Amino acid sequence: MWKYFGLRSRILTMLFLLVCITVGGALVSIWHTHVMEGVLNDVVDSELPALNAAQELINALIMQKGYVSYFFQDGNPVWLDQLKKFEDVFHDWLKRARRLSDNEAEKEILNEIDSRYIRYGAERDRVIELYKSGNREAGADLHQKIRQEFFGIIELCEKNKQAHQESIATATELNRKRVESVYRLALFALLTAVALGLVLAFTLTRQVLGPIRELAIRAEGNDATRRMSDEVKTLSQRFESLMKDVEQTRSKLEWSREHLLQAEKWAVLGKLAAGVAHSVRNPLTSVKMRLFSLERNLNLTDDQKEDFEVISDAMRQIDSIVTNFLEFSRPPKLKMRVSSPSDAVDMAVQLLVHRLESYNVVAKVEREGRLPEIPMDPDQLKEVLVNLMVNAIEAMTEGGHITIQEQKSHSEEVGEVVIIRVIDDGPGIPESVLERLFQPFFSTKDQGTGLGLSIATRIVEEHGGWLDVESVVGKGSTFIITLPVQEDTKWEQSSLSTMTHN
Repeated sequence: MWKYFGLRSRILTMLFLLVCITVGGALVSIWHTHVMEGVLNDVVDSELPALNAAQELINALIMQKGYVSYFFQDGNPVWLDQLKKFEDVFHDWLKRARRLSDNEAEKEILNEIDSRYIRYGAERDRVIELYKSGNREAGADLHQKIRQEFFGIIELCEKNKQAHQESIATATELNRKRVESVYRLALFALLTAVALGLVLAFTLTRQVLGPIRELAIRAEGNDATRRMSDEVKTLSQRFESLMKDVEQTRSKLEWSREHLLQAEKWAVLGKLAAGVAHSVRNPLTSVKMRLFSLERNLNLTDDQKEDFEVISDAMRQIDSIVTNFLEFSRPPKLKMRVSSPSDAVDMAVQLLVHRLESYNVVAKVEREGRLPEIPMDPDQLKEVLVNLMVNAIEAMTEGGHITIQEQKSHSEEVGEVVIIRVIDDGPGIPESVLERLFQPFFSTKDQGTGLGLSIATRIVEEHGGWLDVESVVGKGSTFIITLPVQEDTKWEQSSLSTMTHN
């Protein structure tokens, strides 16, 4: 039946069994250790103190008997004081022994010790009184009679001591048996794990590592004389190299496809823009000049002036749309020169000073130092920043703040980069809008053309960089411009872009 299992199933089954044996053995060992620890703690916390108490009872009785004998010999009352002291010691140990007893048999023995000790103590006190009164003969006779009572109490104390010794011996034997069980279980688990390990090693060697070595040899040109120290690493490196080639090819194909699609749109828009420029712009200019002349030469009422202003605004809007179409369809070529992107930031902020004031928006630039000089078109980059800032200003209808952060960083794709973040605390951009934000002709403004961000994206990409956006509704938006410090990627993409536009 084992042959009907696939390689993956066999390896996983053996690994599963190894894990089960290891985990099961560990759990059983932990459980046995816990049980043995409990028994040991019980012995240490209960049986050993109880055994000690039983021994101390015997010692206290023997000391009492000794002090009574001393008193009978010389009649010194100091021995009676010592006797009283050890009577208290005996009672203290008896109380402690009762607290430590955990079964009825032990408690019965202690109760019998207590009752017999009370009788013995009373008789012993009579003997002492007879000795004190000088009747030593009667005292000696009574002392002889109660001696058997004393030995009976000693025997009961020994019995109590033996009970605790037996409990300790039982616990020790139980632990010994448990240890033997753990040893047997560990030996079985060890032998089973070794057997499974050998089977797993054989399976891996014959059906996994062997084929991997053959693949590695083929990947290195089928050189059988070459000695490989790590076939998996060799195969992995070869696979990674192939994946990088595939990924680079896929990225280039995707990038080329997108730019070809854009080139097709731009070609159509180029023809459309040329017609619009010829058919609309010249008449539009004439209309604007005539309106300007009429406004200066006619004595207009307030309502008529308002109509002229509305017409002028509409004409400017039409002119802006025509300009955007022309710029999108026939973008100017980049005029590259080495400059710091910080210069473009400063120019954009300076250009929008009055608009910032009119919208009650405060702009600030955060930089630790000026960004390094890179190949760039300062005017085009300024237009990108102006576009982003104008969008932010118009979004914050009740005023707000714009923060432009400059930073140097590192990218895995292009190496050293400079990053410019345009951050506002406006209303933010909904998730549904973010997906289409950079698409041509998509706009959320009533009078927008939807080309501003598309043009900005194209300008940044022609510099070899990319434009990203992060936004949280109700908290604001952040547009991130990333430009490479090295010019290799820029020139590659810029050259291809120029070819597709032409």
